[in-house]
Amino acid sequence: MNEHAGRVAIVTGASRGIGLAVAQRLVTAGARVCITARREEQLAQAVSDLGGSAVAIGVAGKADDEAHQRSTVAAAIEAFGRLDYLVNNAGINPAYGPLLDLDLGAARKLLEVNVLGLLGWTREAYRAHLGEHGGAVVNLSSVAGQRPAAGIAFYGGSKAMVSSLTAALAVELAPGVRVNAVAPAVVKTRFATALYEGREDAVSAPYPLRRLGVPEDVAGLVAFLLGDEAGWITGQTVTVDGGLTLTGGI
Repeated sequence: MNEHAGRVAIVTGASRGIGLAVAQRLVTAGARVCITARREEQLAQAVSDLGGSAVAIGVAGKADDEAHQRSTVAAAIEAFGRLDYLVNNAGINPAYGPLLDLDLGAARKLLEVNVLGLLGWTREAYRAHLGEHGGAVVNLSSVAGQRPAAGIAFYGGSKAMVSSLTAALAVELAPGVRVNAVAPAVVKTRFATALYEGREDAVSAPYPLRRLGVPEDVAGLVAFLLGDEAGWITGQTVTVDGGLTLTGGI
């Protein structure tokens, strides 16, 4: 359980849900983490839940804010002396409905956070430490980026771009830095509540494993892709979906 001993990670969007589960999985395996979120109070509680300042720090800010990205990377290195991993988990979906009815302002904000934010975080981490010392990056994509997804098509488009950028960055940053992505189906988090609340049995029925995901289902895969056992894996988007895409669902 100490496969990440001595390593340091930044996990964005980690005050709850998948991000917090990833941070907890890494801490349990010996790593120290710097987590980010917009709300200071929720972030402070998450740091406490992770075990306090000996293993975790939190830096509040907006994921698409370049100054926040720079200050967070600097804070992680100052607190823990190094940076080995980056998990680009922060994401938003402020728009739901047909593409032709999409509010373009919401669409632009979605791209700022989900796509350009990811690129910004990776750039800052690479320039500050990963480029010289090596490491690994894992990005959060989605099965919605693999085929048309009614109602969340633009979100899916942003996640398709995440997978594309993952492959491109894997080539550009090799051999020192590996870059991979995970693509979950519906995971039971506050972010995804509207997709299953009040109808979980119906939503989970097409899944061969007959249940929706939980954050820990994703966290274990992320931790594996960051670690040394995945040392010959880069540029991949790994689907974690309870078998949903095998049945043609999304």
